[in-house]
Amino acid sequence: MKTLDTLDWICIGLYFLVLAGVAVWIIRKKHNNTEDYFLAGRNIGWFVVGTSIFASNIGSEHVVGLAGAGAGDKLPMLIYEIQAWVVLMLGWVFLPFYARSGVFTMPEFLEKRFDSRSRWVLSIFSIIAYVLTKISVTIYAGGIVVSALLGIDFWTGALSTVILTGLYTVAGGMRAVVYTEAVQAVVLVVGAAVLTFIGLNQVGGWESMKTTLTPEYLDMWRSASDPDFPWPTLLITSTIVGIWYWCTDQYIVQRTLTARNIQEGRRGTIFGALLKLLPVFLFLIPGVIALTLKMRGELHWDSPDEAFPVLMSNLLPSGLRGLVAAGLLAALMSSLASVFNSCSTLFTVDIYKKLRPNTPEKKLVRTGQLATVIVVIIGIIWIPIMANISGVLYEYLQKVQSYISPPITAVFLLGIFHKRINAHGAFVTLITGFVVGALRIVLELIKDDLDPNGMLFALGDMNFLTFGAWFFLFCIILAIVVSLITNTPSEEKVKNLTFGTITEEEKQKNKSSYNWVDVVVSILIIAIVIGVMILFNGK
Repeated sequence: MKTLDTLDWICIGLYFLVLAGVAVWIIRKKHNNTEDYFLAGRNIGWFVVGTSIFASNIGSEHVVGLAGAGAGDKLPMLIYEIQAWVVLMLGWVFLPFYARSGVFTMPEFLEKRFDSRSRWVLSIFSIIAYVLTKISVTIYAGGIVVSALLGIDFWTGALSTVILTGLYTVAGGMRAVVYTEAVQAVVLVVGAAVLTFIGLNQVGGWESMKTTLTPEYLDMWRSASDPDFPWPTLLITSTIVGIWYWCTDQYIVQRTLTARNIQEGRRGTIFGALLKLLPVFLFLIPGVIALTLKMRGELHWDSPDEAFPVLMSNLLPSGLRGLVAAGLLAALMSSLASVFNSCSTLFTVDIYKKLRPNTPEKKLVRTGQLATVIVVIIGIIWIPIMANISGVLYEYLQKVQSYISPPITAVFLLGIFHKRINAHGAFVTLITGFVVGALRIVLELIKDDLDPNGMLFALGDMNFLTFGAWFFLFCIILAIVVSLITNTPSEEKVKNLTFGTITEEEKQKNKSSYNWVDVVVSILIIAIVIGVMILFNGK
């Protein structure tokens, strides 16, 4: 690893000056009420919504972990990064229902569609899930990046970045988050694109790289009998996780709820989907480049998760190295800022305000700030445990998400597409699903101590993709059966909140919120996704 020089530090310093300027400008604006603090006053345009969606998603776990997947023979994980079509589902299918309901949070939507029990369950579970899948992973990956770049120990790097990000997130709220993310997305894309271009040039181009690795390595579609990534359940489970993450998770959906209207929100998701196509080229391919150079004896790293920072420090010239380093810091900070704000929104709006409905707006804002600090501390404590579940960071992330997403995806999909699903069906599915998901995580951690011939070992040792697919089917059946043997939901619970109950007025309003350009760009994005799938078929 080469250390950063003076020109690199100047680039990083300029990045922080711009970021600080944006943050101070936003913080000086008033945010004394919850709508302004948590949803930026619902007045954001499509460009900022789209860049915020992208920057929230692309954290240091992608920069470190996705490159690690490319460098560590886990190319099928690429399927999670070509889910731009699922991002389109958020804008075209889900967002109109969320916007019509006027909600702040996803648990609040479940209360309007079902009842308060589902809201409570999803609120508490979402905060736990953020600790397991977002905060701890982002801090861990950030620690790796910052310590590698700056030559300091892991914990100093992780904690200093957390504190720095926490300061402007707590002070400026959602408005500070989305506008700083717009800056960070630009820095991140430019920096990583430069590294990909120089890296491909260094290995002699795509064909030369394929010759070194063999075509089979660049095949994301393994056989149905593959022990790690069987293609049928890879396709099914990645879609289940994708719908949960992109269409029902507070972390992402909150960005679209900041839009000034449905049209801006939908266009934000279309722009976000377009940006979502970039990680394949910005992060996964640099990991493959790093592996190629290692196989040729031109580069050395011990863990696949080190591939991106090592490639960056060795290939890039002075100044450019600083730009990419700033991009890495941007990725880390944007993800942390997003999850901090989402956690405080969930706790304040869905838990604290429900318990104390007459709390003044200013106190609600302060409560959200305090909640952020507590969740961060818990996330830091979880990091050592997280390291035991999977050797590659990105794989850990997808494993845990495969265990927690099926019940939530099932409840939201059925709730919107099937008006007969009722509050009992939703509640039983969420509770049962979370118990089963938690059991799977525990069994995977302790499976070496279980009887290899027992059912518990089989459940803990089952391929995570296969488990996710069967688990989702179980949740769907459970929700339908429980709903059918209990009462039909009232008209108040389904009107305008499910397909088939939307009024003509709302249908016309929705039709007027898009034009032919929105449709054509959406079709183009789907075509590019299919093209990437064909590109990585090993032929």
